[in-house]
Amino acid sequence: MPNTKSAIRKVKKVKRQTILNKAWKRKYKLAVKNMEKLLNKKNKKEVSKYFPKFQSDLMKVAKKGIVNKKSVSRKISRISKRIKNLK
Repeated sequence: MPNTKSAIRKVKKVKRQTILNKAWKRKYKLAVKNMEKLLNKKNKKEVSKYFPKFQSDLMKVAKKGIVNKKSVSRKISRISKRIKNLK
């Protein structure tokens, strides 16, 4: 249990931030899951249409520091490579 006023405030702040971080992480995971689903359908038109939003969502999460920026860049790179190889 926190003993000082500042520690009490810090606990509240961490609790709020945890909720926000979970929401952003969920957004990241959903974006990846949706992209995987589209890639498995092998419909290049749908994938190309969704890719900019996918990229945007991932970069927003990286900007907030929820997921490492290099991890996001690597994931985007690998997905774009898979898109190029679609028929």
